[in-house]
Amino acid sequence: MTFAGESIDLTRYDMYERVERELTTACYMHATTMLTIKRANRYMPIIVPILKREKIPTDFIYLVAIESAFNPLAKSPAKAAGIWQFMSATAREYGLEVNNDIDERYNIEKATVAACRYLRDAYEKYGSWIDAAVSYNAGLQRVGRERERQGVKSSLDMHLVDETSRYVFRILATKLLFENPAQYGFKIRAKQLYQPIATKTIEVTSTIDDLATWAKKQGITYKQLKDFNPWMRTQTLPDESGKLYKITIPIKEDMYYNAKRKYVTYNKNWVVD
Repeated sequence: MTFAGESIDLTRYDMYERVERELTTACYMHATTMLTIKRANRYMPIIVPILKREKIPTDFIYLVAIESAFNPLAKSPAKAAGIWQFMSATAREYGLEVNNDIDERYNIEKATVAACRYLRDAYEKYGSWIDAAVSYNAGLQRVGRERERQGVKSSLDMHLVDETSRYVFRILATKLLFENPAQYGFKIRAKQLYQPIATKTIEVTSTIDDLATWAKKQGITYKQLKDFNPWMRTQTLPDESGKLYKITIPIKEDMYYNAKRKYVTYNKNWVVD
Protein backbone atom coordinates (compact mmCIF):
# COMPACT_ATOMS: atom_id res chain seq x y z
CA MET A 1 0.00 0.00 0.00
CA THR A 2 1.03 3.64 -0.12
CA PHE A 3 1.15 6.51 2.31
CA ALA A 4 1.57 10.03 0.93
CA GLY A 5 2.85 8.55 -2.31
CA GLU A 6 5.46 6.36 -0.58
CA SER A 7 5.19 2.57 -0.93
CA ILE A 8 5.16 0.04 1.90
CA ASP A 9 5.72 -3.61 0.94
CA LEU A 10 3.13 -5.53 2.94
CA THR A 11 4.43 -8.89 1.72
CA ARG A 12 7.35 -8.62 4.14
CA TYR A 13 6.47 -10.48 7.34
CA ASP A 14 6.93 -7.59 9.77
CA MET A 15 5.14 -4.99 7.65
CA TYR A 16 2.18 -7.31 7.11
CA GLU A 17 1.91 -8.34 10.75
CA ARG A 18 2.29 -4.81 12.11
CA VAL A 19 -0.50 -3.45 9.89
CA GLU A 20 -2.66 -6.50 10.64
CA ARG A 21 -2.20 -5.99 14.39
CA GLU A 22 -3.42 -2.40 14.22
CA LEU A 23 -6.29 -3.26 11.88
CA THR A 24 -7.42 -6.00 14.24
CA THR A 25 -7.19 -3.64 17.20
CA ALA A 26 -9.21 -0.96 15.41
CA CYS A 27 -11.89 -3.45 14.43
CA TYR A 28 -12.29 -4.81 17.94
CA MET A 29 -12.24 -1.34 19.55
CA HIS A 30 -15.56 -1.00 17.78
CA ALA A 31 -17.04 1.98 19.67
CA THR A 32 -13.97 4.19 19.31
CA THR A 33 -13.57 3.38 15.62
CA MET A 34 -17.25 4.01 14.91
CA LEU A 35 -17.14 7.39 16.67
CA THR A 36 -13.98 8.31 14.77
CA ILE A 37 -15.70 7.73 11.43
CA LYS A 38 -18.82 9.62 12.52
CA ARG A 39 -16.80 12.65 13.66
CA ALA A 40 -14.65 12.54 10.52
CA ASN A 41 -17.73 13.42 8.49
CA ARG A 42 -17.90 16.75 10.31
CA TYR A 43 -14.21 17.64 10.56
CA MET A 44 -12.55 16.25 7.44
CA PRO A 45 -14.27 18.93 5.30
CA ILE A 46 -12.50 21.52 7.47
CA ILE A 47 -9.06 19.88 7.69
CA VAL A 48 -8.50 18.35 4.23
CA PRO A 49 -8.75 21.66 2.31
CA ILE A 50 -6.12 23.16 4.63
CA LEU A 51 -3.79 20.21 4.02
CA LYS A 52 -4.23 20.72 0.27
CA ARG A 53 -3.68 24.46 0.52
CA GLU A 54 -0.53 23.94 2.58
CA LYS A 55 0.69 21.25 0.12
CA ILE A 56 0.71 18.47 2.72
CA PRO A 57 -0.42 15.02 1.49
CA THR A 58 -4.03 14.41 2.44
CA ASP A 59 -3.12 11.00 3.88
CA PHE A 60 -2.10 12.95 6.98
CA ILE A 61 -5.79 13.19 7.81
CA TYR A 62 -5.38 9.67 9.20
CA LEU A 63 -2.77 10.98 11.62
CA VAL A 64 -5.54 13.13 13.10
CA ALA A 65 -7.72 10.05 13.41
CA ILE A 66 -5.19 8.17 15.53
CA GLU A 67 -4.10 11.21 17.53
CA SER A 68 -7.52 12.42 18.66
CA ALA A 69 -10.25 10.32 17.01
CA PHE A 70 -11.38 13.67 15.55
CA ASN A 71 -12.30 14.89 19.03
CA PRO A 72 -11.52 18.65 19.15
CA LEU A 73 -11.45 18.51 22.96
CA ALA A 74 -9.01 15.61 23.21
CA LYS A 75 -6.36 15.90 25.92
CA SER A 76 -3.76 13.25 26.66
CA PRO A 77 -2.27 12.26 30.04
CA ALA A 78 0.93 13.96 28.81
CA LYS A 79 -1.12 17.18 28.33
CA ALA A 80 -1.10 17.17 24.55
CA ALA A 81 -4.30 18.91 23.47
CA GLY A 82 -6.67 19.45 20.60
CA ILE A 83 -7.47 17.59 17.43
CA TRP A 84 -3.76 17.50 16.44
CA GLN A 85 -2.56 16.78 20.00
CA PHE A 86 0.08 19.48 20.30
CA MET A 87 2.19 19.87 23.41
CA SER A 88 2.12 23.47 24.59
CA ALA A 89 5.79 24.22 23.83
CA THR A 90 5.57 22.84 20.30
CA ALA A 91 2.30 24.69 19.74
CA ARG A 92 3.91 28.01 20.67
CA GLU A 93 6.94 27.21 18.50
CA TYR A 94 4.62 26.84 15.52
CA GLY A 95 2.67 30.03 16.11
CA LEU A 96 -0.24 29.06 18.35
CA GLU A 97 -1.29 31.16 21.33
CA VAL A 98 -1.38 29.09 24.51
CA ASN A 99 -2.13 30.64 27.88
CA ASN A 100 -4.72 30.47 30.65
CA ASP A 101 -7.38 32.31 28.61
CA ILE A 102 -6.61 31.28 25.01
CA ASP A 103 -5.44 27.88 23.81
CA GLU A 104 -5.33 27.71 20.04
CA ARG A 105 -4.46 24.01 20.12
CA TYR A 106 -8.26 23.71 20.32
CA ASN A 107 -8.75 25.89 17.24
CA ILE A 108 -9.08 23.34 14.44
CA GLU A 109 -8.10 25.65 11.58
CA LYS A 110 -5.11 27.25 13.32
CA ALA A 111 -3.88 23.96 14.78
CA THR A 112 -4.05 22.36 11.33
CA VAL A 113 -1.93 25.14 9.84
CA ALA A 114 0.60 24.69 12.67
CA ALA A 115 0.67 20.92 12.10
CA CYS A 116 1.30 21.52 8.40
CA ARG A 117 4.27 23.74 9.25
CA TYR A 118 5.68 21.04 11.52
CA LEU A 119 5.21 18.30 8.92
CA ARG A 120 6.81 20.45 6.22
CA ASP A 121 9.83 21.02 8.46
CA ALA A 122 10.05 17.28 9.12
CA TYR A 123 9.83 16.45 5.43
CA GLU A 124 12.54 18.97 4.57
CA LYS A 125 14.74 17.38 7.23
CA TYR A 126 14.21 13.73 6.27
CA GLY A 127 12.94 13.74 2.68
CA SER A 128 10.23 11.23 3.57
CA TRP A 129 6.60 11.73 4.52
CA ILE A 130 6.66 8.44 6.43
CA ASP A 131 9.57 9.66 8.53
CA ALA A 132 7.77 12.99 8.97
CA ALA A 133 4.77 11.09 10.36
CA VAL A 134 6.98 9.11 12.76
CA SER A 135 8.64 12.31 13.93
CA TYR A 136 5.22 13.70 14.85
CA ASN A 137 5.19 11.11 17.60
CA ALA A 138 8.89 10.75 18.32
CA GLY A 139 10.15 14.30 17.77
CA LEU A 140 12.27 15.78 15.01
CA GLN A 141 15.61 14.98 16.58
CA ARG A 142 14.99 11.39 17.68
CA VAL A 143 14.25 10.09 14.18
CA GLY A 144 17.51 11.55 12.90
CA ARG A 145 19.55 10.12 15.77
CA GLU A 146 18.06 6.65 15.39
CA ARG A 147 18.44 6.68 11.62
CA GLU A 148 22.17 7.35 12.03
CA ARG A 149 22.68 5.05 15.02
CA GLN A 150 20.91 2.07 13.45
CA GLY A 151 22.19 2.67 9.92
CA VAL A 152 18.83 2.46 8.16
CA LYS A 153 17.17 4.72 5.60
CA SER A 154 13.55 4.44 6.73
CA SER A 155 12.00 4.79 10.16
CA LEU A 156 9.92 1.68 9.34
CA ASP A 157 13.13 -0.34 9.71
CA MET A 158 14.11 1.21 13.05
CA HIS A 159 13.89 -0.48 16.42
CA LEU A 160 11.91 2.05 18.44
CA VAL A 161 9.83 2.17 21.62
CA ASP A 162 6.51 0.40 21.18
CA GLU A 163 4.32 3.50 20.89
CA THR A 164 6.48 5.04 18.16
CA SER A 165 7.06 1.70 16.41
CA ARG A 166 3.30 1.22 16.10
CA TYR A 167 2.52 4.80 15.13
CA VAL A 168 2.72 4.72 11.32
CA PHE A 169 1.13 1.27 11.22
CA ARG A 170 -1.85 2.63 13.14
CA ILE A 171 -2.09 5.34 10.46
CA LEU A 172 -1.88 2.75 7.68
CA ALA A 173 -4.54 0.56 9.28
CA THR A 174 -6.80 3.58 9.70
CA LYS A 175 -6.37 4.46 6.04
CA LEU A 176 -7.39 0.94 5.02
CA LEU A 177 -10.39 1.00 7.32
CA PHE A 178 -11.56 4.44 6.21
CA GLU A 179 -11.33 3.43 2.55
CA ASN A 180 -13.96 0.73 3.09
CA PRO A 181 -15.42 0.48 6.62
CA ALA A 182 -18.06 -2.06 5.60
CA GLN A 183 -15.33 -4.52 4.59
CA TYR A 184 -14.22 -4.55 8.23
CA GLY A 185 -17.69 -4.83 9.73
CA PHE A 186 -18.68 -1.18 10.14
CA LYS A 187 -22.14 -0.80 8.60
CA ILE A 188 -22.99 2.90 8.80
CA ARG A 189 -25.92 4.83 7.34
CA ALA A 190 -25.70 8.45 6.21
CA LYS A 191 -28.00 9.70 8.98
CA GLN A 192 -25.67 8.17 11.59
CA LEU A 193 -22.71 10.34 10.53
CA TYR A 194 -22.19 13.55 12.50
CA GLN A 195 -23.21 16.32 10.17
CA PRO A 196 -21.24 19.49 9.36
CA ILE A 197 -23.00 22.50 10.89
CA ALA A 198 -23.15 25.77 8.99
CA THR A 199 -21.59 28.70 10.83
CA LYS A 200 -20.82 32.37 10.54
CA THR A 201 -17.76 34.22 11.80
CA ILE A 202 -17.69 37.30 14.00
CA GLU A 203 -14.40 39.20 14.23
CA VAL A 204 -13.55 40.91 17.51
CA THR A 205 -10.62 43.16 18.43
CA SER A 206 -11.53 44.06 21.99
CA THR A 207 -12.13 42.37 25.33
CA ILE A 208 -15.35 40.46 25.95
CA ASP A 209 -15.90 40.56 29.71
CA ASP A 210 -18.77 38.07 29.88
CA LEU A 211 -18.94 35.42 27.19
CA ALA A 212 -22.25 34.03 28.44
CA THR A 213 -23.97 37.39 27.97
CA TRP A 214 -22.21 37.90 24.63
CA ALA A 215 -23.34 34.47 23.41
CA LYS A 216 -26.94 35.21 24.34
CA LYS A 217 -26.81 38.34 22.19
CA GLN A 218 -25.73 36.13 19.25
CA GLY A 219 -28.78 33.91 19.74
CA ILE A 220 -26.90 30.90 21.15
CA THR A 221 -26.11 29.50 24.58
CA TYR A 222 -22.79 29.83 26.37
CA LYS A 223 -22.32 26.05 25.95
CA GLN A 224 -22.88 26.28 22.20
CA LEU A 225 -20.36 29.11 22.02
CA LYS A 226 -17.83 26.90 23.81
CA ASP A 227 -18.66 23.89 21.63
CA PHE A 228 -17.71 25.82 18.51
CA ASN A 229 -14.86 27.82 20.07
CA PRO A 230 -13.14 25.55 22.62
CA TRP A 231 -9.96 27.64 22.24
CA MET A 232 -11.59 30.18 24.60
CA ARG A 233 -10.73 28.58 27.92
CA THR A 234 -12.36 30.92 30.46
CA GLN A 235 -15.57 32.97 30.78
CA THR A 236 -13.94 36.05 29.26
CA LEU A 237 -11.93 36.92 26.15
CA PRO A 238 -9.17 39.33 27.21
CA ASP A 239 -7.83 41.39 24.32
CA GLU A 240 -5.95 44.43 25.58
CA SER A 241 -3.66 44.49 22.54
CA GLY A 242 -6.49 44.65 20.01
CA LYS A 243 -5.60 41.32 18.42
CA LEU A 244 -8.07 39.99 15.85
CA TYR A 245 -9.97 36.91 17.01
CA LYS A 246 -12.48 35.07 14.85
CA ILE A 247 -15.39 33.59 16.79
CA THR A 248 -17.48 30.86 15.18
CA ILE A 249 -21.25 31.09 15.60
CA PRO A 250 -23.43 28.12 14.58
CA ILE A 251 -26.46 28.79 12.40
CA LYS A 252 -29.49 27.89 14.49
CA GLU A 253 -31.42 26.14 11.72
CA ASP A 254 -28.47 23.83 11.01
CA MET A 255 -28.07 22.56 14.56
CA TYR A 256 -30.91 20.04 14.39
CA TYR A 257 -31.29 16.51 13.09
CA ASN A 258 -34.74 16.58 11.54
CA ALA A 259 -36.67 15.92 8.34
CA LYS A 260 -35.65 19.27 6.86
CA ARG A 261 -31.93 18.56 7.07
CA LYS A 262 -30.03 17.53 3.98
CA TYR A 263 -27.67 14.79 5.14
CA VAL A 264 -24.12 15.08 3.80
CA THR A 265 -21.70 12.17 3.41
CA TYR A 266 -18.07 13.21 2.99
CA ASN A 267 -17.03 9.83 1.58
CA LYS A 268 -19.68 7.66 -0.07
CA ASN A 269 -17.62 4.55 0.78
CA TRP A 270 -18.37 5.11 4.47
CA VAL A 271 -22.04 4.28 4.24
CA VAL A 272 -24.30 1.42 3.21
CA ASP A 273 -27.75 1.88 1.69
